[in-house]
Amino acid sequence: MTTPDGDKVRAQRAEQLAENLRAVRQRIAVAGGADLLPITKFHPVEDIELLRAGGIHAVGENREQEAKRKATELAGSVEIHMVGQIQTNKANSVARWAAAVHTADSERLITALERGAGLALERGDRAEKLPVLVQFSADGDPQRGGAPEDQIDQLADLVAGSEHLELRGLMTVPPLGSDPAEVFARGRTLLDGISDRVLGAPVYSAGMSHDLEIAIGEGSTLVRVGTDIMGSRPVR
Repeated sequence: MTTPDGDKVRAQRAEQLAENLRAVRQRIAVAGGADLLPITKFHPVEDIELLRAGGIHAVGENREQEAKRKATELAGSVEIHMVGQIQTNKANSVARWAAAVHTADSERLITALERGAGLALERGDRAEKLPVLVQFSADGDPQRGGAPEDQIDQLADLVAGSEHLELRGLMTVPPLGSDPAEVFARGRTLLDGISDRVLGAPVYSAGMSHDLEIAIGEGSTLVRVGTDIMGSRPVR
């Protein structure tokens, strides 16, 4: 049961999200075009439902526990993509609810996702294979996630050769202090190098609120936008 005040707050939030979506979509169009994945970490399921009303069918989440809960509440009405780092012991869970994983960055994790996706398919938790993007790290910092350049080809082979995973492309995030255009260009070259093993049109997941224009200019096909759509994260 809602109250008049609650209805007013929801209507105001719907208007705010709709305006933010229009602004970001305009930026994307002017930059040359790409698909949009709103990042909804820390924001409630109600916000995701409002985004759905605005034509959004998939969002990205960073934390396994929060993403799992939202996937359960949404019951498939909106896809949840995992764009955060995954602990290997959480791979079975992620493989059950994730519409796609953008952060495959090690042989160990890919093996765990393969096993988890197989179990999920066997148990009926998934209807299709798990789409996976290999994550490229431009500086090799393990704390930030991603695999160094010299491992991308090997990891792509591993995903492409898996029974229950599908290689869909590559993701990257420029390190702080780096030249984002240079990093995005390197990532695009790496994606081109593995595109022969990608199922369908290669996905290049690159660019966020502050650098999406640069990313699109360097070949991004999917931008991940949080703050410029959702606003500041709620205080926790």
